[in-house]
Amino acid sequence: MASKIEDYALLSNMSTAALISRDGSVDWFCAPRFDSEAAFAALLGSDDHGRWLLAPAAAVFPDTVTGAPAEDTAQEDAPAKVAERFYGENSFVLHTIWSTSTGSVRVTDFMPLGNRTEIVRRVEGLTGEVTMHQELALRFNYGRTVPWVTRYDGAPDPQTGYPDPADGMLVAMAGPDALVFRGDPIPDVAHRCHAGQFDISAGQVRDFSLTYFASHRNPPAPVDFNDSLHRTADQWSEWSDLYNDPSEPVPTSTGPVPTTTAMPVVDGHSGAIPLGAVPGGETEEEEQQDPQLETYREARRQSLLVIRALMNRETGGMVASPTTSLPEVIGGQRNWDHRFCWLRDVAQSVGVAIGHDHDREATQLRNWLLRAIANDPTRLHNVYGLAGESDDFERKIDLPGYEGSVPVRRGSGAAMQLQGDAMGQLMVTFEKLRRLGYAEDHLSWPLQQALLGSAVDHVGEEDQGIWEMHGETRIYTHSQIMLWAALDAGVRGVRTHGLSGDADLWAAARDRLAEQIWAHGFNRELNSFVQYYGGTSVDSALLNVAHTGFVSFDSPEMRGTVERIETELDAGGGLIYRYRNADRLDGFEGQDNAHFASSLWLAEQHIRSGNIARGRDILDGVLEKANDVGLLSSEYSLARSRMTGNFPQTLAHIALVSAIDAILL
Repeated sequence: MASKIEDYALLSNMSTAALISRDGSVDWFCAPRFDSEAAFAALLGSDDHGRWLLAPAAAVFPDTVTGAPAEDTAQEDAPAKVAERFYGENSFVLHTIWSTSTGSVRVTDFMPLGNRTEIVRRVEGLTGEVTMHQELALRFNYGRTVPWVTRYDGAPDPQTGYPDPADGMLVAMAGPDALVFRGDPIPDVAHRCHAGQFDISAGQVRDFSLTYFASHRNPPAPVDFNDSLHRTADQWSEWSDLYNDPSEPVPTSTGPVPTTTAMPVVDGHSGAIPLGAVPGGETEEEEQQDPQLETYREARRQSLLVIRALMNRETGGMVASPTTSLPEVIGGQRNWDHRFCWLRDVAQSVGVAIGHDHDREATQLRNWLLRAIANDPTRLHNVYGLAGESDDFERKIDLPGYEGSVPVRRGSGAAMQLQGDAMGQLMVTFEKLRRLGYAEDHLSWPLQQALLGSAVDHVGEEDQGIWEMHGETRIYTHSQIMLWAALDAGVRGVRTHGLSGDADLWAAARDRLAEQIWAHGFNRELNSFVQYYGGTSVDSALLNVAHTGFVSFDSPEMRGTVERIETELDAGGGLIYRYRNADRLDGFEGQDNAHFASSLWLAEQHIRSGNIARGRDILDGVLEKANDVGLLSSEYSLARSRMTGNFPQTLAHIALVSAIDAILL
């Protein structure tokens, strides 16, 4: 049975990822890309769907020590327990310290950064002697294919006549896919898996590796553990060292990037407050009086690492999450495949990357956006593949699902949904880049002109909104405001930056749209923006309105909207829902769980409007619910006190960076 979502840690080689539980089991691993079929899929089924367990035998079989089943053994009474789990500094090298009644060990897990798709694990004896248990269920095709496994013991040693254990390996093959396992000892054949035990004493080391390769090629050479570990840690640290803390003084030319574009006054309402103008940038003395600021810095740094870990180093595409079908509600049907690239996520990450001195990644993300929308900018998808593929085919996979939550999905049927906000997020991002001196070229501006033509066509049109509603289409206010932002960015491209284009047409469409939004998307009696035209309800997407400059963060209209959001969408514990699912608005029964990103948007809105104490309370509440290695899923069940939804979730970590920037800038 899979662990709780928050009990998992992420391993990444910036091409794909693996999830390893606190119990030492790799339960999810897609190879060779984030969106490939899973070789380990126990996360969405049973152990038989593929996993790699490496843990003290006393943790796997506690009944042999205590006489009680594992589920009846309290943690404090367990014969083996995790004493500590943490990432190596600024990296995704995971260290787990196990303490048992006979000794202690450290297990180090990582995925080398390079051209191979590989998981490497080391067991080091720290004290005493510990018996370790290893279980390897090799699978392909989401656990549905059991490969043919061959054991090779290596050539005999000339001196002893026996094969060197270090040369042994298991090779698993099925169709185009293959895996090679190396280590000493190699586990023996068991029921539909390989399993075995070994003893390790203080000072001893055992290394194991699992490498994916195309079956028509020879198995890759063994990994040099020490060299690979050092190179991987150094590469992660090198990337982290490029990070610039925006709260420290920096030259103007490389300063922090605001997360919005200043927009002109509309209908007598003020423009957005400059995002760096909110009180912040604490002095050293103030920081000593407020130790929580260092907690914020560490959480932000970890979130930036997560964002980079989920960005494909080759294509520049950034997945929303490395997982599929972790349920937003346990036992429910809101189970989605997030191993794809959402335009708004990628666009928002451009600003995050530049704001923290990761210009190379910002350029990669920008170029990925251009390639993706070049599919057909007049028929924009909101979701694309890692290389910018447009695929709207959603399939169901025959798996039991996480804790019985079905269906398990592969692919995203939301790719062809019309979501007007994606156009706005793209155009606002490109305008930010222009303000920072990024030049348009023969590809980028013509594509944006085509997008602007599509934006004009979609003014006042119904869509499924940012939340990809599966119910009835509506004219969502947030979508229309983002279309307004797209048109305004186009006007500024011509009038401010001297680009070619029909600025008069776009300006006229923008101004007509503004009038429609105030007439139908804002309820003056309630002093609040509304979720969709003609309605009275609100949704959390409205918390992004001030980021477009349509109104300012501290405007009466935003304050009224925020008041209603906190009242109507309150989930408890300082968290909020995305929306109230009245009358099956999203096409499903019941209410989903509290949403981390939405809660962080609320925190940032409070901070940027001057209500810093309230914003920090919400932010602190979210940070308390992050897991022990700083990861967030998409949602949180307050009733069950546990994470739900795909994990880790890029959007939640983007929102966390933005909220913390609002404090520290």
